[in-house]
Amino acid sequence: MQNLSDIGVIRAVMEKHGFNFSKALGQNFLINPSVCPRMAEMCGADENTGVIEIGTGVGVLTAELAKRAKKVVAIELDSRLLPVLEETLSDFDNIEILNEDVMKVDLHALIREKFEGMKVVVCANLPYYITSPVITMLLESRLPVEAVTVMIQKEAADRLCTPVGSRESGAITVCTNYYSVPTQLFNVSRGSFMPAPNVDSTVIRLDIRKEPAVKVSDERKFFRIVKAAFAQRRKTVVNSVSSSLSVPKAEIIAALEQAGLDPNVRAEKLTMESFAALCENLV
Repeated sequence: MQNLSDIGVIRAVMEKHGFNFSKALGQNFLINPSVCPRMAEMCGADENTGVIEIGTGVGVLTAELAKRAKKVVAIELDSRLLPVLEETLSDFDNIEILNEDVMKVDLHALIREKFEGMKVVVCANLPYYITSPVITMLLESRLPVEAVTVMIQKEAADRLCTPVGSRESGAITVCTNYYSVPTQLFNVSRGSFMPAPNVDSTVIRLDIRKEPAVKVSDERKFFRIVKAAFAQRRKTVVNSVSSSLSVPKAEIIAALEQAGLDPNVRAEKLTMESFAALCENLV
């Protein structure tokens, strides 16, 4: 098997197949040999596991997952990588590449068809520009997976994994913590990639909760209020929610007071339980 962390090997394979990096697709391929084995090990893959990978690059992480898992289904949008992957992953018979947009794939059907009888995890080196949409989709879809392990921009990882109610928290923090228990695993320097991005990365793991962190009667309403509360971070919850959802301020103040909250509170100060109480009290 080729050393897919060797810059010379990667360049030779890409040149052979006429492949060039696409900035539009956020392509930065890993060349640090220690990263992918750690990701594959820490994502929970073993001989009884099916793994969904999102974005293959030249197949470095794909190969490490295939060494450990029973089966890997890798979803890769860029069709130009297919001949590259056919060469770099030729040693494995437990990998299937789907040339699809993950945002358009029926992942419930994929799991039923490809991973019958297996536990399932997701593992991916996500392009920075699709981090929030993909993670939100994976969580909101309520897939029958045990964990989602992804490498993302460090700043995004800090926001996803910070406690709800802390200064760095945002709507995506609430979403992440509602559906999962997030953990930062390890940092990855920008020099670990080719071409090198302008920021560092972090690998995080989201262990999917069997039940949401809080109970609410209407999830869609809950997340509408959360997004509205963070829509204008410098404003109070009252002003931001009123402006975003056209709700009278008096009603929001009453709902906050009923929950025992300060009417002048900002979204970053609300805990998960506080958001749930606001949602239940706001008609």
